[in-house]
Amino acid sequence: MSQRVKHPARNAVVALTAAGMGASMVFGVGAAFAADNKTIPVSGPAAAVAAQADAQAKAAQQAAAKAAAAKKAAAAKKAAAAKKAAVKKAAAKKPASWVKPVNGYTLTASFNQGGSMWTNKHSGQDFAVPVGTVVKATHSGVVVKAGPNGGGDGPAYGNAIVIKHANGTYSQYAHLSKINVGIGQTVKTGQTIARSGNTGNSSGPHLHFEIRTTPNYGSALNPAKFLRSEGVVI
Repeated sequence: MSQRVKHPARNAVVALTAAGMGASMVFGVGAAFAADNKTIPVSGPAAAVAAQADAQAKAAQQAAAKAAAAKKAAAAKKAAAAKKAAVKKAAAKKPASWVKPVNGYTLTASFNQGGSMWTNKHSGQDFAVPVGTVVKATHSGVVVKAGPNGGGDGPAYGNAIVIKHANGTYSQYAHLSKINVGIGQTVKTGQTIARSGNTGNSSGPHLHFEIRTTPNYGSALNPAKFLRSEGVVI
């Protein structure tokens, strides 16, 4: 009889097949390969190191995202503060649109008030001030009346000025002791235009102030209400 030739490799395959497709061979510490193409999860020290590295990477990403968000929020806050400061600075530099005609006054006769001093009801607002008090243009405009006899409105106003404004209104200043501007002159808001007095039909030193819709007597509006609408409270 002839002897059978031994094939170690073939014998190993047969042995593995006999052991079943689910059998596994272990090669080294923590590594495994399974039959039927089924992978057994890696375990042991290597797996722990990999998990730790993954956790650290995720933590680093979260920290970076958090830092970026904080930086963005800080930049937005800084920009908002700068914008607010710029607006405030611009507002501080911007000249007032309307101002009071005098300072250091006491309010006396008001608009539409009745009494023996007037033929009709009072057409303006009176500011009691000493003679010689600075009278200012409440708003920029062009002088359309200036002089005695109420600038043309009658002797009751004494020396008076009327200024036409760009919004179509007119302001009148009466009972003046001195007039510093002339007809046709352009004036700025807050500019000195006269000195207060006691001329015309006056019971004492004061400034009579009107807001009108035309340059002439008889078209007066409530001056206190009008100034308030322009941000000026008297």
